[in-house]
Amino acid sequence: MTVKKIAVLTSGGDSQGMNAAVRAVVRSGLYYGLEVYGIQRGYQGLLNDDIFSMDLRSVGDIIQRGGTILQSARCKEFMTPEGQQKGAEILRKHGIDGLVVIGGDGSYHGANKLSKLGIKTMALPGTIDNDISFTDFTIGFDTAVGIVVDAVNKLRDTMSSHERSSIVEVMGRHCGDIALYAGLASGAETILVPEVPHNMDEVTERMKQNFALGKRHSIVIVAEGVGSGEDVAKALTDRCPTLEPRVTCLGHIQRGGTPTPGDRNLASRLGDFAVRKLIEGESAKACGIIKGELVLTDIDKVVNTKKEFNMELYELASRLSQ
Repeated sequence: MTVKKIAVLTSGGDSQGMNAAVRAVVRSGLYYGLEVYGIQRGYQGLLNDDIFSMDLRSVGDIIQRGGTILQSARCKEFMTPEGQQKGAEILRKHGIDGLVVIGGDGSYHGANKLSKLGIKTMALPGTIDNDISFTDFTIGFDTAVGIVVDAVNKLRDTMSSHERSSIVEVMGRHCGDIALYAGLASGAETILVPEVPHNMDEVTERMKQNFALGKRHSIVIVAEGVGSGEDVAKALTDRCPTLEPRVTCLGHIQRGGTPTPGDRNLASRLGDFAVRKLIEGESAKACGIIKGELVLTDIDKVVNTKKEFNMELYELASRLSQ
């Protein structure tokens, strides 16, 4: 069946570059002669039939904007078979025969369910956590890492002035990539991630030794999946009250701001790739990038495979933080 009408939605937590991806889907679709529709507020908007036609001007001046012009929302109803069937029927009512979903793991599950109900689907990895398998990077990850690095740079200035340690809590409930990449890029002395067990006695002793050797500050980056920054600070203080750690939780600031050129380019490439593959007849696929090349992987395989943690990079960060 030839694809004639496609729709695009963003779902789950927003990430910088989602707008660039939406822009690419819309403009590529129009370039290839398709009708393109936007779905407001993710799967909730789909069930509410909040679907509208998009043209070139619909996505003008958005490539540099964070967030998502299509907005996002949680939708418990869509998690049910009845909700999924309702969503598929609404798409068919509009004659939409291709859907591009931009989001994280939960969004991929939704796209997978719709594909099993006869809707051609493509999923793009839109999440700052970088926790989607079969892609080296996700849309928004590069920007989020840059935000953390910028914050750590500023914290180093004040921590050095007062000769104190700083605990920086970053996002990453199940995936420590933001902590890892930001920690390596900012020269953090300690990086705590959910994928690697840690010993707080060893962390404390290392920080004490660093100060004894003349270091004027110490930076610990902790992914939220390990525990809160306050928990880590308490554990350190219990072991060595003189460390006087200060806690900074970056929170949702990591999701905001203008996307980096890297995220804009990745989003643009993936959005265009998704449209072309729908036209070629592909469905139930996740679009990703591996070693610089765009790849397709069955969504079933992606949602059932945990992304492998980069231990080589983690060990490098440890070696360089002496």
